[in-house]
Amino acid sequence: MSFNALFIAHAPDADKSIHRCRIETGLYKLLTVIVKSQAEALEVCEELVEKEQIDSILLCPGFTHQDVAEIVKATDNKVAVVVARGDGPSAKIVQTAFQRAGYPIHKK
Repeated sequence: MSFNALFIAHAPDADKSIHRCRIETGLYKLLTVIVKSQAEALEVCEELVEKEQIDSILLCPGFTHQDVAEIVKATDNKVAVVVARGDGPSAKIVQTAFQRAGYPIHKK
């Protein structure tokens, strides 16, 4: 039996039914899905957590604390939910790259 992880990231032009992949080594299975919104992230969790026996969900830095809490609740606290976060300089580099790529700027 493998360790099964799900990585979820945001992109404004994502199609969750197309923008996904699977990598398996035998001991490790990694599923990746790109979503447009938090609602789609919750749908993906609902779809894959049980079906693929997910042990851990890794979220891109774009997920807020509230988003993370909703995913923990949706998985009934039975799956590790972690967020990939960088330090301040790394966040600035990513923000610049997102702007260059055409991601919408969210003012909070």
